Amino acid sequence: MFSFDDFQMRAEKQLLREPPKGWNHSDDDMNERARMIPVGMKPKPAAVLIGIVERDEPMVILTRRQDSLAKHAGQIAFPGGRLDAGEGVLAGALREAKEEIGLDHALVRPIGYLDGFLTVTQYVVNPVVALVSPQCVLAADAGEVAEIFEVPLAFLMDGANCQTHTRTFNGLTRHFYVYPFGERYIWGATAGMIRNLHERLYA
Repeated sequence: MFSFDDFQMRAEKQLLREPPKGWNHSDDDMNERARMIPVGMKPKPAAVLIGIVERDEPMVILTRRQDSLAKHAGQIAFPGGRLDAGEGVLAGALREAKEEIGLDHALVRPIGYLDGFLTVTQYVVNPVVALVSPQCVLAADAGEVAEIFEVPLAFLMDGANCQTHTRTFNGLTRHFYVYPFGERYIWGATAGMIRNLHERLYA
C-alpha cells in the first residue's frame, strides 16, 4: 500500500541533489532499432516541474497542451519548457510553472531532480520534483494550456499502472510507456519521466 511518508523518505535519499549534466533516458528508450533522435545533435536545455500537491491524497499536477500549438499539441505534460540563456534548471522550471499555470514560487518546495530526458524534438529536459502547498490557486495560460488537472501520486507510483504500447511513426514501429488514467492518455516524455521517478525510488 502506498505511503506518502515513505515516498518522501525515499525521495530525500534517492533523488539527485543537483541537475545532471547530461541524460540517461530518452524517447528512444526501448527503440534501439527504430531510433528517431539524430546522432551527434546538440540538444537544447529545458526543465519541467513535477509538482506534488500535499493534499489528504497527494496529487501530481499535469496539463493538457493547447491543440493549436506547433509541437506536442494536445498532449499531456508537466509545466515546463526551454530554459532562457544563462538560466538554471530550478529557476526555469519555476518560471515556466508560473507562466503556464500561475503557480506561486513561494508555495513550492523542491526536493530533488530526476535524470535528464532527451526528447525526439532534441531537448534535454531536467525534471524538478517538488512539493506544492494545497493553498495553491492555479490558472491556465490560455495560449499554451488547455487544461490543468491532477492525478493521484499513488496511481503513478504503482508500477502496475505503467503499460508499454506500440505505434508506427514514419514507418518505424516504436515502443513507449503509457499511463492510462480514465479518459486521459499520459505517454511520451511525460510517461518516461514518471517511470524514471518510480524506478529511482522503488526499483
